[in-house]
Amino acid sequence: MKILVSAKRVTDPDTRITLKRDGSGLDLDNVEFKMNPFCEIAVEEALRLAEEADDSEVVVVAIGDEDATKEVRTGLAMGGDRGILVECDENELDSDLVAKLLVAICKEEEPDLVILGKQAIDGDNNQVGQLVAEYMGWPQATFAYKVEMNDDESGATIQREVDGGVETVELSFPAVITTDLRLNEPRYASLPGIMRAKRKQFDVYEPDDFDVDTTLKVETVGLSMPPQRQAGVIVGSVDELIDKLANEAKVI
Repeated sequence: MKILVSAKRVTDPDTRITLKRDGSGLDLDNVEFKMNPFCEIAVEEALRLAEEADDSEVVVVAIGDEDATKEVRTGLAMGGDRGILVECDENELDSDLVAKLLVAICKEEEPDLVILGKQAIDGDNNQVGQLVAEYMGWPQATFAYKVEMNDDESGATIQREVDGGVETVELSFPAVITTDLRLNEPRYASLPGIMRAKRKQFDVYEPDDFDVDTTLKVETVGLSMPPQRQAGVIVGSVDELIDKLANEAKVI
């Protein structure tokens, strides 16, 4: 069984992000980066499923600049078997292009299962998994809360988080799964795992290596910080509160 899993490089969620003076992008000087937390969960789930399967292989994939090598190596140190990096400028990517590049890799690798984080914490777009499934014509289960593979490894039963509860779905492979926060607890890469990762196969490509239209569908025109919250006020009566909610806050 072959599993393709994502390892996107994102800014550390605990890092304070600021904008460039001209609003053209983020000021990333002295900013820490790490693997997207939802991708860490995806890697862990891929490894767990591979441990249950016969003749399994986990391929860790990232799409980004050369620095994303670190995140792929982290996935390999956790237990992945091979790494792939599609090296490109992240400013030249949108969700659709990322999905198309993953589709191109899927057509070459022919995995039984693709596991992605449900979203990346930098853009929060929550689109790539669904787009990959659509382009490949594969079944999908998003926001996975629990994954149980069938005994014959032909499919899986997935409990997925939805508003107000958990929905259970069944799908057959090949398929796409996106991981939610409570699916598992990612393991730490051990020192022996880190040493072994340096010797594992690692392939680097560029977008031009694939027959993919690299025209972006989404263009970022500019960025701006949200306005600062104004200080609260103490009202003297219910009538005054209702008046401010209606006429100032305009929420009723």
